[in-house]
Amino acid sequence: MKVFTGNANPDFARKVANHLKVSMGDCEVSRFADGEVQVSIRENVRGQDVFIIQSTCTPVNENYMELFILMDAMKRASVREITLVMPYYGYARQDRKAEPRAPISARCVADLCQVSGAKRLLTVDLHAPQIQGFFNGPVDNLFAFPVMAETWLQKKTNINNVVCVSPDAGAAERTRAFAKKINSPIAVIDKRRERPNEAKAFHIIGDIKDKVAVIVDDMIDTAGTLCAAVDHLIQHGAKEVYAVVTHPVFSGPAIKRIENSHLKEVWVTDTIPLKQNSKKVHCVSIAPLVAEAIKRIYSKGSVSALF
Repeated sequence: MKVFTGNANPDFARKVANHLKVSMGDCEVSRFADGEVQVSIRENVRGQDVFIIQSTCTPVNENYMELFILMDAMKRASVREITLVMPYYGYARQDRKAEPRAPISARCVADLCQVSGAKRLLTVDLHAPQIQGFFNGPVDNLFAFPVMAETWLQKKTNINNVVCVSPDAGAAERTRAFAKKINSPIAVIDKRRERPNEAKAFHIIGDIKDKVAVIVDDMIDTAGTLCAAVDHLIQHGAKEVYAVVTHPVFSGPAIKRIENSHLKEVWVTDTIPLKQNSKKVHCVSIAPLVAEAIKRIYSKGSVSALF
């Protein structure tokens, strides 16, 4: 087994390698003077099972290009099989034709990953589960919320009367899974999205009055939708509001909005590196979960047991 990474989230890759008790593969991903990606693999990988860990977070296109060229280099170096470990799948929100003459970008990058050499995909909390069908090979979509729920139960023993809140109907299944783990009821916010990154909350389905509300979602981008949901919950009687979210995309004014909001805390994972600090943001590592999945893939064990 060989584990390699690009420049997207090397700290996470090193954590995974440490849990696997293997050293990081020796390669350099750099740039030519004009910005072109240059990859240099400095060890023999012929006949090896290679795991490439690369989240496609900001800068999304740069990280994807690194990934494509790194996989192509591995393929031409005669590796046995490439497993792409992409904790955060960029372009996942463009999973369908939402309007006429629109691309399905999530399918486009899936095709590019396969052409570049990926035979298997390991990812975490896909924004749209149907993206698994865009790949012709095996796809393992790990869930971060069991890890988050376990950590919540360990650290928040003094918090009672909790209700888990889905920010929209699409996140209800994810919210239900987290609520089941911490033994709480759920509520759903009915909202309408007028344009990307902007949504208006309408009304709440479920009882949140005088309760501690925990918003459960897969990602925070600009935090506009999240903060609007928080205001809506407070207005309707929630005592405190937390957020438990897998991917901290945190674009533009996200951190500032979180700091100025009624949010008590925001829990995220390390699928994306945190480039801005906030006392309200707490990170839970899922490197042990990803490492265990890699170990089972390599040893031909059951990955579904992790679900």
